[in-house]
Amino acid sequence: MSRAEQPSRRIVLAAAVAVAVVSGPGPAVAATASATEAADSDGAPSRMVDNHAWTTYDDWCRGTAQGTRAVAGPRPGLAIAAALGSVDYTDPHTQKTAAWEYATWTSPVHRLSVPATETIASWNAHTPAGTWLQVELHGTYSDGTDTPWYVMGRWAAGDQDIKRTSVDDQTDGKSTIWTDTFAIDDATTGLRLASYRLRLTLYRKPGTKLTPTVCRLGVMGSDIPDRFTVPASTPGLVRELTVPRYSQEIHTGQYPEYDNGGEAWCSPTSSQMIIEYWGGRLTPEQLAWVDPAFADPQVDNAARFTYDHQYQGCGNWPFNAAYAATYKDLQGVVTRLGSLTDLETLIAAGIPAITSQSFLSSELTGAGYGTAGHLMTVIGFTADGDVIANDPFSPSDPAVRRVYDRREFENIWLRTKRYNASGKLSSGTGGVCYLYFPAHPTARRRTALAAVGVR
Repeated sequence: MSRAEQPSRRIVLAAAVAVAVVSGPGPAVAATASATEAADSDGAPSRMVDNHAWTTYDDWCRGTAQGTRAVAGPRPGLAIAAALGSVDYTDPHTQKTAAWEYATWTSPVHRLSVPATETIASWNAHTPAGTWLQVELHGTYSDGTDTPWYVMGRWAAGDQDIKRTSVDDQTDGKSTIWTDTFAIDDATTGLRLASYRLRLTLYRKPGTKLTPTVCRLGVMGSDIPDRFTVPASTPGLVRELTVPRYSQEIHTGQYPEYDNGGEAWCSPTSSQMIIEYWGGRLTPEQLAWVDPAFADPQVDNAARFTYDHQYQGCGNWPFNAAYAATYKDLQGVVTRLGSLTDLETLIAAGIPAITSQSFLSSELTGAGYGTAGHLMTVIGFTADGDVIANDPFSPSDPAVRRVYDRREFENIWLRTKRYNASGKLSSGTGGVCYLYFPAHPTARRRTALAAVGVR
């Protein structure tokens, strides 16, 4: 998402067009849930987020494999063993049709500890040239009826074989896919998503031994109450992490084919900051396609390789997480957090976070702008408890570090309702957060991640 005013993809205001999808197999096996807690309006703890992922060798063995195999090792994963056959795929963004061999894996059913109004999938994978993958979600509502199989994304790390894409016009009249988010159409009816399973389809060029390898696959489900304000948290940490600073604005006008250039690159710019904090670097060969006159070419690279050709933007949340995980020994997930206390828990363990928020210029002192959706990197807290953020909407790299009022920042990040500059009701993100962290975190970092519902 960008600083610029854009139609929200998380408020269901327009009628959606139905699409036919084919159901698939999968056993009804319950999985263990994890949930974060936050305070509700009267201060009592309430469970709002369920974040579950398949990451271990045993996890991959528990699913239904059709042509896939579990891979052991330091980072267990899933790969093609023997293709089931081939299928033609016409890329909607190039109109080119090609045949692809494929194999599938269907997860066990995961019963949500928090029956959800929204879900967002995440995956981490290695897709060498000549391979790609598709993630689908099938769920059961709280009324006992089922969703269709929804496509949550078609993805490759590169962009030469297919154009990575979300899929529009998916709905069954009860729920709709908005770019990267499954959303109940009318949450006021009490309808919720009670359980789900995922289907992963791996593709490769026919006649080769190539394979994508997926090492993480999961979903964040949430039921965030409608709210204009959120309870205030109590400051509990003074610490600042040394995170690289990158401005999206110095890239304005560069590569306009990727969402009109740097003006809209807050998400990949923020992602690149944290990737490099963890030591992720690109080689000169990988950056050779970027005009050598451009500063910080790695930001241009991040924009290109997070770009969603259907959404026509670089703000697809799972695509950013998947991009981060293309760097060696990194994982990336999309979740929601419940308070700045959760962020303090992460910062204390050395884990910075990317937050998504929307606000009027009058709602965040010192920002100097308003936005329908913008990403920042939270890197610490001052002695007064205020938020230290690397804000990519800054005129230069050195100007990226900002200090924002704790109460203002917490509210614009965690709320779900707001009024825009025209006085019309608009959406907030309800605490959406990207977390990138080592594939093998220290015990302290594992504890911090578990405390916010991520394993």
